[in-house]
Amino acid sequence: MTRRGSALRTALVVEVPEVEPAVGEIRRDLDPMAGRGVPPHVTVLFPFVPLDQLDATIVARLESVFRQGAPFEHCFVGTHWFGDEVLWLASDGDRQLRGLTDLVVVEFPAHQPYGGEHAEVVPHLTIADHAPLDAMRSAETEVGARPPICAVTTSVSLLTEQPSGDWTTERRFGLGQGVDAARRPLVD
Repeated sequence: MTRRGSALRTALVVEVPEVEPAVGEIRRDLDPMAGRGVPPHVTVLFPFVPLDQLDATIVARLESVFRQGAPFEHCFVGTHWFGDEVLWLASDGDRQLRGLTDLVVVEFPAHQPYGGEHAEVVPHLTIADHAPLDAMRSAETEVGARPPICAVTTSVSLLTEQPSGDWTTERRFGLGQGVDAARRPLVD
């Protein structure tokens, strides 16, 4: 969502296209961010620096940070809830996903996950967010009947909020040494 009177936001995420066949339609119906261009993902750090402060120095620092990580395989193994508001998928790669967040927070300590709002940050892939409870329970039954969904994570994406409120993937940072990042020019 665009916040009037404040800077546009950025986020660092692990995109997970492998879950699209299982949860894509559900997300489009029950997760408002799916309709704003946010792909299925696990958040590494949100909010990150405001878009108007994102520059080549920060991008270079991110490239360096993510070279310290390593690609990994993980599987989404079950559904869970945050209260009655958010239905999500859990990954058995919890340790690796938390490790990516830790790498960024060490380099950028002023940017805490979710603005420091939560005592513990749980890596998760949102399926439904603040949708009608009966629809979310139905989605849980449907997704829970599927086998685990496995993915290989090789990069972290930088998402940027646009004035329209939609989000786009600006750049991907490869994990590990010798992995090239897909590059797009940053918005000036």
